[in-house]
Amino acid sequence: MKGKYTMIISIGFATLILTAVMLTQFKTVEQTDITAIETMRETELRTELTDWKNKYEEIEEKLDETEGKIAEYQSEISNSQENSTILDKELDETDMYLGYTKLQGEGIEVTLTDSEFKTIDRWDLLQLVNELKLAGAEAISINNERVVSTTEIANVGSQFILINGNRIPSPFVVRAIGDKKYLESAITIKGGYIDEMKVNEKIVNYVVKDSIEIPAYSGKINFEYAEVNK
Repeated sequence: MKGKYTMIISIGFATLILTAVMLTQFKTVEQTDITAIETMRETELRTELTDWKNKYEEIEEKLDETEGKIAEYQSEISNSQENSTILDKELDETDMYLGYTKLQGEGIEVTLTDSEFKTIDRWDLLQLVNELKLAGAEAISINNERVVSTTEIANVGSQFILINGNRIPSPFVVRAIGDKKYLESAITIKGGYIDEMKVNEKIVNYVVKDSIEIPAYSGKINFEYAEVNK
């Protein structure tokens, strides 16, 4: 009976020791797994954070590059528009100088008419045109024919004057755009154009106007022998 109790106690004690060892091993394994997991998660998070940081920096770099290109394109567009505006303005001014643009402005209208004894000739028109140009006329026409650098003014018989290839009879209506006071003074000065025409018994009248229309030159200006000297 005593041996039986001794055996039961021994088995119980052994079982207790075995249980204690098993619990200790389980606790150790559990702690090791948690630490490993936590370490693994921290490493993964660090790696992922590093990846996101690199991606962010890459995106930020691309954004800066894109913004730089956009600014460059906007500058080019602005410069292109500015250059286009300047070019359009220069072309308009060139057309004005060449006479290819219809113009309007203040100025003077001078009418030359054949008299009973005298007829108007090319010299009368040439002198008037030169006087008006010297007075600052910006555009001149004779019977709606625009006077440009290539305009010819020539006598054709005794009744016509050739202007821009057209035979024009008297009366001759010369219109000029410019400072109307200067233009008037240029031809009415004592001993000037008006007085000279009257002395020569030729009929001349003029009207100062706030608004005069001068048509565009309808012909073409061609250069056969001249070329740009580069």
